[in-house]
Amino acid sequence: MTSVDLDDRSELLDRLEQYYDAVPRSVARAEDFGPLTLFIREGQGWPFYARPALRRSGAVSAADVTRVRVRQRELGVPESFEWIAETTPALRAAVEQTGLAVREHPLMVLGSDVPTPAVPERADDVVLRTVGPDDPVLPSALAVPHLAFADPGTGVGEAGVAELGGAVRDRAGDGSVDGAAARIRAGLTCVAAAVENGTALCAGQHQPVGKVSEIVGVGTLPTARRRGLALAVTAVLVADTRSRGVETVFLSAGDDDVARIYARLGFRRVATALIAEPVE
Repeated sequence: MTSVDLDDRSELLDRLEQYYDAVPRSVARAEDFGPLTLFIREGQGWPFYARPALRRSGAVSAADVTRVRVRQRELGVPESFEWIAETTPALRAAVEQTGLAVREHPLMVLGSDVPTPAVPERADDVVLRTVGPDDPVLPSALAVPHLAFADPGTGVGEAGVAELGGAVRDRAGDGSVDGAAARIRAGLTCVAAAVENGTALCAGQHQPVGKVSEIVGVGTLPTARRRGLALAVTAVLVADTRSRGVETVFLSAGDDDVARIYARLGFRRVATALIAEPVE
């Protein structure tokens, strides 16, 4: 899959950069490191990262990256950096000089001119829907992506409903469900799931900020893969974004194979999202 001509995408990429800067601020504090901003989550949830400071010009050096990494170690948070390759091209060399490994992910957008994809009808007992703040499915919908990402890939894996139940119990009382419920009530997050027998087999979220929203964390229980659930949940999320008046919907695909799946819903690649983390 090839990129769209980025000569016509500067306004779009600037819109995404504004989103990346804005979305963590509802649940995180920002620390200024000159050309970089470190977002530090307050409370439970996915940890955040450092990013290029919004509209800050000038080069980013390996020393700048090292300063942020030192602070991340002090705080006990992941030494993670995220950015768009095309808008901050020199950052990759700087982070690699500090020993971090960089992963590439297709950055894909569903334009406002693309019709809302239909949520596929299913012949099995799976129900596709958004999840409300008081829905008993919410705990499993929040837990299932963790099991999915712990066993990456698209092949059927070993973790199933029993392991998901254990993950839900392990997270009980940590505040993550209450925090997600509060964000759902405030309109900051939408959770969608593929539900079977009262359990989320696949779930994901989108987080609207104005007219832009990113679809994140779509993950399928490893034993439930190869059933089209992730694509169906994504279609539910897209439908919800459109119902809220969102004009720009985007996501980062895991790799080119996953990007081809999202292309079936009308997403097209516009750039490359980069994630830098320590070598495992």
